[in-house]
Amino acid sequence: MIDIKVPTVGESINEVTLLKWTKKDGEYVERDEVIAELESEKATFEVNAEQAGLLKTSVHEGDTLKIGDLLASIDETANKPAGNGTPVAEKKDEPKKEKTKETKETKEAKAPIAAPAAEDIKASPVASAMIADKKLDPKSVKASGPQGKILKEDVLSALSNPGKKAFAGGELFSRNERTEKMSNLRKTISRRLVEAKNTTAMLTTFNEVDMSSIMEIRTKYKEKFKETHGVGLGFMSFFAKACSVALAEWPSVNAYIDGDQLIYHDYADISIAVSTPRGLTVPVIRNVESLSMADIEKKVIEVATKARDSKLTADELTGGTFTITNGGVFGSLMSTPIINIPQSAILGMHKIQDRPMVIGGQVVIKPMMYLALSYDHRIIDGRESVSFLVRVKELLENPEQLLIGKDPVKTLLEV
Repeated sequence: MIDIKVPTVGESINEVTLLKWTKKDGEYVERDEVIAELESEKATFEVNAEQAGLLKTSVHEGDTLKIGDLLASIDETANKPAGNGTPVAEKKDEPKKEKTKETKETKEAKAPIAAPAAEDIKASPVASAMIADKKLDPKSVKASGPQGKILKEDVLSALSNPGKKAFAGGELFSRNERTEKMSNLRKTISRRLVEAKNTTAMLTTFNEVDMSSIMEIRTKYKEKFKETHGVGLGFMSFFAKACSVALAEWPSVNAYIDGDQLIYHDYADISIAVSTPRGLTVPVIRNVESLSMADIEKKVIEVATKARDSKLTADELTGGTFTITNGGVFGSLMSTPIINIPQSAILGMHKIQDRPMVIGGQVVIKPMMYLALSYDHRIIDGRESVSFLVRVKELLENPEQLLIGKDPVKTLLEV
């Protein structure tokens, strides 16, 4: 019997949570096959079988485990079952169903039953027809029939309360409460957010950017870009590239405080905030200043996919020097993002919205986006924060400057 213990996953990490078993207790596993997924406060990682054999699990999904705790055992002396090892039920001859003549009424009653039946909802034929006709969610109807069957009167009752809907298919005027264990990731998010608020002198400055030029470039080149590089041209590459240029010009925005010292970075490792079903993760794209637009887009897709599939490593989540978060994908018009410590600043992108702008004395409609820069005032002065954000705005409104980091005309004239 071989014991599988919780492995060491990084410095200062003492416990993990068992997210799920990918192999069941008593199931035969092959060597190096993934048997479980664990979650630490920083990342999710897989546990592999050290030998082939019969799996004997020792803990349950959701359990909190210490490093070195027994996770499972493998009986390597067990014989591998034939085929997939799963017993197959014998097929029995099904009794022949007698054909019955359907009337118009029974046909009409049967037709709409499919929708609620697909969700294992029990309903009378008339109730099923009414649910389908009114496009009513069966879960929102309180059943009063035997064995939880929905009757005609139940549907009428639900329809008589328009605009009134209980949570999670429960009862109206419910006072129910649910308790759910906080995951390690959510604990870490909570701790870090409070720590950021309590240990930094955080302030936020705002500006807005005209997205016309970037949107025109994307419209003009998106198909050619996709054909050439195999990846779509999004907004994040423009923002990441603009920030890398501005960070080089305003190094304090790319620095952090370590005790009584200031640590400056001569590179831009930009963290990209990604929302996942388990919480917010912030994977890092290394050396953005050295990447092409296509390289950035590929890395954004790579880390975002890993984040949503819980495949990010601890290394991919640490070491960023600056963060970009995009609340605009959820419809946010303006917000004050919280610094991702130990970094000193974070840029918030928001929803693009057509707004009237005065240009040359004329009111014109422009696709505008509010930008927010939250920064640690202990290391970044107001002049630096505002100048940094204005520079990002300038680069986004004049994307050609991203090529050399300067105005081409001014460069040509040497002014």
